[in-house]
Amino acid sequence: MTQITLNGETMQTSCANLAELIGSLELGAKRFAVEANQALVPKSKLNTTPLTEGMKIEVVVAVGGG
Repeated sequence: MTQITLNGETMQTSCANLAELIGSLELGAKRFAVEANQALVPKSKLNTTPLTEGMKIEVVVAVGGG
């Protein structure tokens, strides 16, 4: 298990990388952005970005409206 901070909440996860973590959040087809340790992570790099102990992750979901 790896301890991370996700959107300000400390948690333990068995996910190996950001793609697995995002999948576990069940965002479906929603548009989202991911920041890890204050750096924006492109969606093309989610599979290759491993989760590390103490990593700080922010996931922001786009909400449409008018």
